[in-house]
Amino acid sequence: MSEGPNIVRVAALIGDNARAEVLSALMSGRAYTATELADTAGVTKQTISFHLGKLLEAALITVEKQGRHRYFMLAGPEVASLLESLMGLAFKNEDGSRFTGPRDPALRKARICYDHLAGELGVCVYEQMLQNGIFQQHSGGLDLTAHGRAWFLRLGIDTDALASSKRPLCRTCLDWSERRHHLAGALGSALLNRIQELGWAKQEKDSRVIAFSALGEKALWAMLTPQSTLTVSGQTFTSQRPVDIENIQTIQHT
Repeated sequence: MSEGPNIVRVAALIGDNARAEVLSALMSGRAYTATELADTAGVTKQTISFHLGKLLEAALITVEKQGRHRYFMLAGPEVASLLESLMGLAFKNEDGSRFTGPRDPALRKARICYDHLAGELGVCVYEQMLQNGIFQQHSGGLDLTAHGRAWFLRLGIDTDALASSKRPLCRTCLDWSERRHHLAGALGSALLNRIQELGWAKQEKDSRVIAFSALGEKALWAMLTPQSTLTVSGQTFTSQRPVDIENIQTIQHT
């Protein structure tokens, strides 16, 4: 008998097709009703109730009652991180017959991973942050530098307030489509929220896609690469001088 926790039960729960569809839908970071999840999984309401009960029992999801409705969501970022890693393994083991729909390029470029930015853009943002000295990577994980605290404050994010929460301030999450890391943790969530507050991007309805406006993407890179040139998805962004958030007017997404 192997030592440590037995992963068989959790693996069996996630491995069911209907439950996998439910968990994948909840990776959008949104809460859904049982009826909506039944439609997503292609099963009856009675069947989805059984599956949701199993996921609740295993603490993979939570439920919140509001009025007559019950809303289901992922239990937390640890579950989202597990699912993102599994998606990476599944993508790696595809046999080449995978159907690429019209929304796939948008998902690969920028998507929400529970509550933080993932995809090509998420990875590039994190790597640029490392290059700029906003974070310092070491064998034990990731640390926010003094320069990083000042950078986030310029963007309107209070890192001290986030550090007082129980959630890890900053950590990495392996991106399943890019095979590189993006930023997660409390700062990853706060950054994506701030990007949307500023009108630089928004989450598409019923999708994990985070759609940036052209101006929003330029504004983000202006904050990250004030004196550099960087290319993302075939587009080159260049800024010749340091930029403060005060110098960037709120850009409404159109």
